[in-house]
Parts: sequence; structure tokens; C-alpha cells
Amino acid sequence: MAQSAILFALNATYSMSALNRTTCRRLKQLPQIPSVWEGDRHVLLAFSERMEADTDSSNECILWVDGSEGIVRAMDVVSPTMGPEAVVRALLRAMEHPQSPAKPARPSKIVVRDREIQFFLRGVLQDLDITIDYVPDLPLIDELFRGFEEVARTRQPKLPPQYADLLVATAYDIWHDAPWELLADHQILAIELNRWDVGTLYISVMGMLGMEYGILLYRSLESLQRFRASVLAEESFEKMEQAFLGQDCLFLTYERAEDSLEDDDEDIDLAELPVSEIVPGFGTVHPLEGMRPFLYEEEAVAIYTALEALHRFFQASNSHLAGDTFRGITKGYRIPVPVDAKLKPTVSVKISTLPDLALELLEMAGIADKDDWEDEDEEDDDDVSLPLRDDLVPKDAFLSLGMMPWDSVDLLRSDVTFYQSQEVKEAGEGLPVVLIQTTRPKAKALIENLKTAGGLKGICFNPGEDPFEGDRYDLGILQTENSNLYLFGEFPEADPTHVTARRKWDQRCKKNKGYCGLVIAMGLTGASRGNPKPRDMMALFETRSLSAKELGLGMLQLMPMLEFE
Repeated sequence: MAQSAILFALNATYSMSALNRTTCRRLKQLPQIPSVWEGDRHVLLAFSERMEADTDSSNECILWVDGSEGIVRAMDVVSPTMGPEAVVRALLRAMEHPQSPAKPARPSKIVVRDREIQFFLRGVLQDLDITIDYVPDLPLIDELFRGFEEVARTRQPKLPPQYADLLVATAYDIWHDAPWELLADHQILAIELNRWDVGTLYISVMGMLGMEYGILLYRSLESLQRFRASVLAEESFEKMEQAFLGQDCLFLTYERAEDSLEDDDEDIDLAELPVSEIVPGFGTVHPLEGMRPFLYEEEAVAIYTALEALHRFFQASNSHLAGDTFRGITKGYRIPVPVDAKLKPTVSVKISTLPDLALELLEMAGIADKDDWEDEDEEDDDDVSLPLRDDLVPKDAFLSLGMMPWDSVDLLRSDVTFYQSQEVKEAGEGLPVVLIQTTRPKAKALIENLKTAGGLKGICFNPGEDPFEGDRYDLGILQTENSNLYLFGEFPEADPTHVTARRKWDQRCKKNKGYCGLVIAMGLTGASRGNPKPRDMMALFETRSLSAKELGLGMLQLMPMLEFE
């Protein structure tokens, strides 16, 4: 009696979910055939074992089979969290849009081996004249699932199991090295392997622009040069795709874990995320094979050896690569090879920078000489001779005027990517600083522009006004060593928050004998927006606080830009 009551309750609950009348009429117009269809949902364990760690490893397969004809009418893969409605959706597709060679039709009988699905289907299909029965065994479906399991077991894994852990660990070592902070994509390294049918790999680092992060390992120099020429030609999408597939290289790329994605941060810079949200991926591109996101055994050993050598090279040569000049460096390493590779315990690897090739690639981009390029820019600036420019600080940057305690300043001096020292003697509670927070690529560009200008000479606040509206402003100005003046902020004179911050700024600068600082941070689009953490801070410029009198600009006025034909 108790069991009957439970079954009745299930039936009553599911009967509430019925097809609408329009759908019922459409389905009843299908020819009803004297066939018995089998339906089931099942976890494919072999597929689950081969899924990546960052994906859902328990997806289920829904099958609808015509037992009389012995053909599959519909198949779907769904999350286990999907309710019995997913089974109905697959069934309706089996009726109206079956897989070839089946024709649209309605069965006379359906059998399932899940009581819950049976009662759900009875409620949904009650107006379609279809008998729904329970059976404990479905031999045809079991045979199909066994076939799927066999296919899954023989499917090529993304990484050979014996090398998977080594490759992933080395990929995270490279992520922590962050070579894209040192090398642009035209600054190529050569790795001599001379094993596994690989002679020399030519390494291009992606990520300096904060868009895509990874390592491209070209099997030939010609392939690298050909692809870069295609990119610079700005050809059509079809030709670019052809050029991409025409590359001959191995690759390591980084992506964000799918389970950490949110709708509002698809464009976030990966470098602003914790390493727990970063997932490495491996693969290869070849003109005849196209792109495939998995590696065979010899490819896995070759890319592991190359990446391990790169990791050691970046660790040993960080200070040399961080300089402004990409000069010649050659180093040799003996890399331990996995036991399963059936080789000697170690292999010799030589890594070299290729400064001549870097210059050649710059010439391909139309930059014959980098120094000449910079000099031309400076001459153009002189011709314009604007007293105040606003093209240095990104328009959408977050600005803050405050103070950094001395213990935090000490930590920052040793941790930031770039530090300009003024040998400031500690006084008062801390160093008064202007904080500019933007995205990582824009922060890097801002730092490079300041370095190119010789550094930061001073920070000043100068009065300004809008003569048409009558508004007055406190204008934040950065002066670089080449005497250029850049606007970094317009603060309303009547804003009480800024008035207070400005008064404290002047007091703290006076205590520190006129010294202050500029902090440039990334993380504008991340969780640390408006409150960057120490890991977000990329540069500290110690400099002088300049008075409006020292700058000698007087009252600056906003003037409209008029255009005449």
C-alpha cells in the first residue's frame, strides 16, 4: 500500500508537466508505427575518465532507439543535473527529426527501465496514445553503450598519460615566470633539441599585449616568418585562417577555467586572475594536419623538454631579458627525461636569443630602427608644442590621491616590475602617492611611455577653469624628464572629498621634504578595482612634488577645438 501511494504521488507530480495543445496536435499528425522504442540515460564512465580536470566529468548520454528496426533515432549528452525534461526533448526529436535513415513517426509503445522516467512520460505523453511500460533490461541500448565505452577507451587523450602531470606542472612554472613581461612576440628564442625528429624550435612568446598568453614553438624559421608576414599584410579573414592553419608549430596556451567564467568579465586580462583559475592547453598546428588540441608521445616529450629548458632559461636570465636591449645570450642545460621516453636520463639543450631576427621582424613591421622610430615621435611632439597633453593616462583609469605606509613602500620597491628611486628619507606616516589603476596592457604601455620619456620628474596640481561654464578645477599634472606635461586628472575645486585629500597631500609632501610617488597598478576590470592588492601594483615612481609656481603655467583654461573648412 505504501509503495502504491509513493508511485501515485510521483505520477500526480509529473502529470502537471504536459505538452501544450499545439505540440500535441502536431505530434498526433505523425504516422504511428507498430514499433517499440527503448529509451534510457546513462553515464559513460570511459568518457568521464578521459575528461579534463576542469570540465564536468559526469555528463550523461540519452538514447532513443527503435527496437523493432534496430536503429538509433536520437542521442543527446546532458549534465546529470538536467531533469527528466531532457529525456522528453530527446524523445520529441526522435519523433519529429530522427537521425537518418529513420523517418518522422510516433511509436505505439515505449519501454524504459527507470520508474521515475516512466511516470514522467506517462504524464507528458498522455494525449498521444502511446503505451509507456517499465522493463528491467534494455539489451539493445546496453549493447550500444558498451560500443560507446569501447570507442571512448581507444580515443586519443589530449596528453599521453605518462607525461600529462609533467607537462601541466611545467606549464604552470612558465605561467609563474611570466615571460610575456620580458619578451615581445618578435623577440625570438632558438632551442636546439636535435631529437624526436625536431632540430631547432623557434620560440615566440604571446602575452605582452594582455590578450592571449602562451608559447609558440615553431618547427622551422620559415613558418614563423611566413605567418608574421601574413599577419602584417592584414589580409581577409579567409586568408588569415589559411595562414594560421599553414603554421608548423607546437603550442602551449592559457585559458580561464570554464567554471570560473562570469557573464560580465569575458574580456578580463588572465594575468589579473589567481592561478587557480588558469588552465593550460597543448596542441599542434601543421599545414597538412590542421590544428589538433592533443599531443602524441614524441611531441609531448619534445615540448616538455623545451618548456623545462625555457623555464630554467627565464629563471637564470630574468635580469638580462628585463633590460631595454634584446642582446645575444646563449645557455646550455641538461634536462631530465621521463623514464618512459626510453632515452638516456638527461638530454642536452641549447637556448639562444636571436637579436638579428628580432630586428628583421621589426623591419617587416615597418620599424627599420627602433631608436629612429622613437626619435621621430619626439620630433613630432616638439612640432605640436602643446603646453599640456592628455594622451598618457588612459581615459577610463581609476585615480586616487592618498598615502602608502613606509613598510608597504619597502615591499613595493622590491616587488614591482619597475621602480624609479629618489632615495627618499622616511618621514611622517608614509609616502604620499597618486594611484593610477588601469588594465594590465594599458598599465604596461603607461610605464613604457614614462620610461621612454626619461622617467617622472614631478607631480603637480595646477589651477584650471572652464570660462564658458564658470567651473574651476584642480588639475593633476605629471611632468616627465623630457619636460612634457601630461594631465592625469581634473578634480572639481568645490569637491569636499578632493579638498580634504589635497590638503593631506600638501601636508605629507611637506613632511617628506617635497617627495611623493606615483603607483601604477593593474586590475581595473577585476575584483580589486579601486583597491589594488600588492600583486596588482606594477610600478613605483618616486619623484618630487612640484608647486604650481614652479611649473609656471598660471591659470589654465579649457578651450574649444574649432574646425574650419
